[in-house]
Amino acid sequence: MKKQLIYIICLLTLRAWGQSPYIHKVYEYMPAPGQFVNELPEYEEGDTKNDMRLKAEECIADNEQILVSLGGYGGYIVFGFDHMVENKPGKYDFKIMANAFYAAANPNGEASREGGSCEPGIVMVSYDANGNGKPDDEWYELAGSEYFKSETIKKYRLTYYKPDENKVRTPDNNYPYLNDTTYIHWKSNQETQGYLYRNTFHNQSYFPLWVDADSLVFEGTKLANNYVDESGTGTYYVQYAYHWGYVDNHPNADDRSNFNIEWAVDQNGNPVQLPGIHFIKVYTAVNQYCGWLGETSTEIMGAVDLHVRGQDIFVPVFTQRIGLDYTDINLKPDETALLTATVVPVNATNTQITWKSKDIGIATVNNGYVTAIAEGTTVISAITNDGYYIAKCNVTVENVSGVESVYKPFRKAAYEGNSLYLTGFENMTCELYSINGYKLADFQCFSDHEEFRINLSQGVFILKIKNQIHNHSIKVNVLKNKL
Repeated sequence: MKKQLIYIICLLTLRAWGQSPYIHKVYEYMPAPGQFVNELPEYEEGDTKNDMRLKAEECIADNEQILVSLGGYGGYIVFGFDHMVENKPGKYDFKIMANAFYAAANPNGEASREGGSCEPGIVMVSYDANGNGKPDDEWYELAGSEYFKSETIKKYRLTYYKPDENKVRTPDNNYPYLNDTTYIHWKSNQETQGYLYRNTFHNQSYFPLWVDADSLVFEGTKLANNYVDESGTGTYYVQYAYHWGYVDNHPNADDRSNFNIEWAVDQNGNPVQLPGIHFIKVYTAVNQYCGWLGETSTEIMGAVDLHVRGQDIFVPVFTQRIGLDYTDINLKPDETALLTATVVPVNATNTQITWKSKDIGIATVNNGYVTAIAEGTTVISAITNDGYYIAKCNVTVENVSGVESVYKPFRKAAYEGNSLYLTGFENMTCELYSINGYKLADFQCFSDHEEFRINLSQGVFILKIKNQIHNHSIKVNVLKNKL
């Protein structure tokens, strides 16, 4: 019996050593129409669905890293490894490689997040519950950064209609590279319809030629469009990357091209606990056309089991949003206000904030402290360190008679004998901050004369004043325990 146990242990060890970190098999390849379809991989006359599946497998299995195009919205590929990819809590489990890259010369110098050629694909995973080695069990979507947003459409269904390759083409007279703007007709279940255009860069059929049907139907989750014509003339399109959780969305060297099985949710958006996964499905997540760039189509060139490759990478706690305590403030020249930004969740791995003023000639900002410079309006922005979330506050600077200012002559603050004396702050909430932005205390003033006991050392403090009308701040200089 002891010898048998030793034999089994050795066999399992050898089996583990024999696991490949790369894709072992492609189970299905069904691209939606697109300009790279029938090219990546190449269709040859007489090829069947299985022939194209094998060609796709030759491209992305065993670390070959040859691009396979999934075409427009919904086009997909299903693949797996020679083993179950383990779900390790708090760790990235696998990486999917593609060809995303960031723009080298974005005309929009104010853009805060990365963008370029980012063509997001949604990832679904499946555990082989019935043990038959086939991807016929329930699929679960990996809920990326956009999953719960209102702009994301669940159960989106799109039908593409097979084109007449010999029809009279309808070119776009303004853009000569678009030689047929009524090429492949599509309709969605959202009461929208349109065409996938043909361009001069790709002359083959954009409809998968091994498909005999007159139409193709795809259904899944659709993300909001991510492209912007930053040139304004149709010459420079930027497809901005979504935060995390999508294929072909960040460059391969970025950890955000890694995936965590713990992100899996069921069809109702509820988290599911899986010991691991055997099958992965990737499909194009947007339905958009970017001028001369053509339709957005997710590409894939391989995948890696990070655990088998010995990579132990923790998943960060991503930021989800940022908020400011005020969206509008009014100041007079030389007045100062303190804006407080809150990053959600509070345990985000990186909570650093970048502050910007749209017009520093009107008002400047330094670590949340806004200083009015001259009359006018500007916008103060608080941006999360990753650039994906922005909160804004409109700042109006006025110096005209009849405009009430928080800095009235009769409003005074005095510090003496470990007491802060406030005069003229009736029915106002006052918050005291250190110069570094740490909140020290808050006071509710109900009368014109209030005393609050607090021990302050020598230095500069910020007194933030708030009521339904005002949201200003003033500096409190404590010198030898006197204001």
